[in-house]
Amino acid sequence: MIFLENCHFLLCLSFSYLVCVFNLNADAQDGRRVQVIERDLKEPERFMGELMQPGGRLMLAQLGLEDCLEEIDAQEAKYLAIYKDGKHATLPFPNDNKFPYEPVGRTLRNGRLVQRLRKKAASLSNVHLEEGSVKSLIEERGVVKGVTYKNSTGEETTAFAPLTVVCDGCYSNLRRSLVDNNEEVLSYMVGYVTKNSRLEDPHSLHLILSKPLVCVIYQITSDEVRCVAEIPTDSIPSIANGEMSTFLKKTMAPQIPEIGNLREIFLKGIEEGLPEIKRTATKSMSTKLSDKKGVIVLGDAFNMRHPIIASGMMVALSDTLILRNLLRPLPNLGNTKKVSEVVKSFYIIRKPMSATVNTLANVFSQVLIATTDEAREGMRQGCFNYLCNGDFRTNGIIALLGGMNPRPLTLVLHLVAITLTSMGHMLSPFPSPRRFWHSLRLFALALQMLGALLKDEGVKEMLIPTNAAAYRRTYMTTTK
Repeated sequence: MIFLENCHFLLCLSFSYLVCVFNLNADAQDGRRVQVIERDLKEPERFMGELMQPGGRLMLAQLGLEDCLEEIDAQEAKYLAIYKDGKHATLPFPNDNKFPYEPVGRTLRNGRLVQRLRKKAASLSNVHLEEGSVKSLIEERGVVKGVTYKNSTGEETTAFAPLTVVCDGCYSNLRRSLVDNNEEVLSYMVGYVTKNSRLEDPHSLHLILSKPLVCVIYQITSDEVRCVAEIPTDSIPSIANGEMSTFLKKTMAPQIPEIGNLREIFLKGIEEGLPEIKRTATKSMSTKLSDKKGVIVLGDAFNMRHPIIASGMMVALSDTLILRNLLRPLPNLGNTKKVSEVVKSFYIIRKPMSATVNTLANVFSQVLIATTDEAREGMRQGCFNYLCNGDFRTNGIIALLGGMNPRPLTLVLHLVAITLTSMGHMLSPFPSPRRFWHSLRLFALALQMLGALLKDEGVKEMLIPTNAAAYRRTYMTTTK
């Protein structure tokens, strides 16, 4: 049996997720003994988690892990290029003096980053990293004491620690035993890599407002381009029999702009037969704390949002940084009362970052859906117009998207402004009865959407700015 006696931290994973490596590295450096159980130590092959936002890079720097972005052929991401109906705009991450880091993200091969993080974690003498599949949590009187798992030889064994950190991803089999919280499948992302290719604009994330859902194209290495199309849950072509390739070629490719070499690269991967097309569900799940002690749930096992703004790694890093700072002063992680107090504090402190990106992601995922409904399409067009203005409105939204200004109240004000912009677009050039009716419907839809999001994230957390100010002072002060 592979086991660390007197282990302070037990991290149980059934899927590679960055937060676990960050967390064990931070706490191992603080002198705690850490045992990590990972389902598969081979380099993951996945097409999510391929953008590190500027805010995420700042969190990496705060944790002393910024060098993990080196030597993996990561590409600079400086802009969001957005396209709709023959029009387009390129929106830079704003150079804001209030953001204390380089306003540039990174696009990358997720598996390479995971391997760099594992290597760095395993280099610490008080970290024990092993391959195994966690089966269940071990509980005594409502307190989690450890886990039962199968090691790499197939032997079922156990591991114990005062604190167990569960971060087994969006398909978590442990979450159900901790919280009564179900995820909602919103759509599916279908993606592939076009090899031996380079975009004419490799430093932009290219977001195409296609129909019915969006397409995204971006450079992930110096000679590889990721192509992604979002597909509704009720109409998913089969990958196995070639229907998906035909769908991408005949339905989606004609909607890709011929600006630069976007369409050429989108088609190239399909026509050369090189890509292994992958499919993954986009999910949303609000946070809910576990009543059980001795355990913390992190990452996609704890909170999910639509990946349209690629913020999952950034939120995970922010959560890790907060927990590291809260747990560091505790001499004894076996004090379940103190740890429970820390977890409750963590839930409040994380809100500025998590609520901002959760809300923005969920709003974009709903607003950017193409439809024949005039009110919804008016909101979609209004959102595009607002993003393309090129003034403080554009800078404000892009700063929120990049994790550079995690202020929920600021986001709410932008959403109100987008709604008013959309209504104005619908009423122009003059307010006919039909246009007036659809503008009222648009306003009602916006209120309904915002009300649901305020309910999920908390009215107090979204509208009172004191928590956001405290978050910025504590977690966004690193200078470079």
